[in-house]
Amino acid sequence: MFVFDTIKHRLKRGCETMAYPKGPPPPLPDRHGGALRVDGAKCPVGCNECVPVCPTQAIAHPAGRGIALDLGRCLFCAACVEACPHGAITQTGDHRMAARRREDLVLGEPGAETVRLAAALDGKLRRLFGRSLRLRVVSAGGCGAAEADLNVLGTVGWDIGRFGIQFVASPRHADGLVITGPVSQSMELALRKTWEAMPEPKIVIAVGACAISGGPFAGNPEVMNGAEAVVPVDLFIPGWPPHPLTILDGLLRLLGRVEGTRFPAQDHEPRN
Repeated sequence: MFVFDTIKHRLKRGCETMAYPKGPPPPLPDRHGGALRVDGAKCPVGCNECVPVCPTQAIAHPAGRGIALDLGRCLFCAACVEACPHGAITQTGDHRMAARRREDLVLGEPGAETVRLAAALDGKLRRLFGRSLRLRVVSAGGCGAAEADLNVLGTVGWDIGRFGIQFVASPRHADGLVITGPVSQSMELALRKTWEAMPEPKIVIAVGACAISGGPFAGNPEVMNGAEAVVPVDLFIPGWPPHPLTILDGLLRLLGRVEGTRFPAQDHEPRN
């Protein structure tokens, strides 16, 4: 009788896994704000209101040049959005912000107001990993925030396994390496050995500002300022920590499951 009650209960609840990417993504929390947009044309020469408020020096305004905001260093605290008197920096509410190249995370130049979203792996790697991607996670000095959002992807609401993506315990069983944390000095050797233990071909994914640039710990002598100082990185997923939807979108773009390299202008209204 208990078995029939359980089946009846499950049928009544229906499917609780989100439809994304076939259906619309769930909305981000209001306080998240999503990816930033930087319109350098709105920023007059000599205005530096946003520069000193950034806790990680992610914003620069070189003399005679427009503003430059590095999403790889950004903590998404929105202090720059509030400080900018000209509306040059806005929140888009968009979860999409993963990029293949580090320089694609730097915003502000004409044509680079938003993130150049990640392109898919080449055809050979897509054929290898497109239906079955095994990932080994290394927390290289992380605080647990990015790791927690990676864990969310395994819950029933997200079910990352339906895409053939799975986290594994051994680097020898892995196709890719997911790195969180700023890569502390004490984790450098462990990270390098994990990378070397993985069979070729292999990919590396840096998740969060810490893994991309060192985040708030950048410049500290005890950290390596991100994963690229130790291993080559194939995908950068910004955030502090990244929302699970941002991580999932980045992984699916890498596998060619989601297309588009720019934010469609009509998708999201900027938040001031």
